[in-house]
Amino acid sequence: MNVTVCIGSSCHIKGSRQVVGSLQRLIQDNGLGDRVELGGTFCMGQCQKGVCVTVDDSFFSVSPETVEDFFNREILAKLPPENDGE
Repeated sequence: MNVTVCIGSSCHIKGSRQVVGSLQRLIQDNGLGDRVELGGTFCMGQCQKGVCVTVDDSFFSVSPETVEDFFNREILAKLPPENDGE
């Protein structure tokens, strides 16, 4: 799963740095470093919508206050179960 956060000036002002930090922590805390690729990009052209985040090809508006709910709903819940070889 590819998660991309806008780090352009408008999203930066709205908290993209905190969103990135929270996502890094949540990915690490849930042991998903090998399953979720977190990246950054400059302007996604949706500046009025807050911190812009894409998960694969789906667009979301996230804030530092909503990032944990977003992670649980749009990342953690949508990852297929790991195949443990059984």
